[in-house]
Amino acid sequence: MGLITGLLTLPIAPVRGVIWVAEKLHDTAERELHDPAVLRAQLAVLNQELEAGDITPDEFEREEERLLDRLHAVRVGPAHNDRDRR
Repeated sequence: MGLITGLLTLPIAPVRGVIWVAEKLHDTAERELHDPAVLRAQLAVLNQELEAGDITPDEFEREEERLLDRLHAVRVGPAHNDRDRR
């Protein structure tokens, strides 16, 4: 970036900074959403909640199915999931 370009785009620097932060947050959220270790930890917490009586068996089954579906999607990969949706 040249000096003139830098000076002319200086007023939008805060916007670029916000966009950069948003992209970093999105990347981190995506990694956590698709991280098998995070999904397994969530399953462990879910089991603890069931054993403690904090959730009903029906709630447990719904949430467990959702987490297992996400875990399966991570293992299979995005290419396979795209074919399933067609």
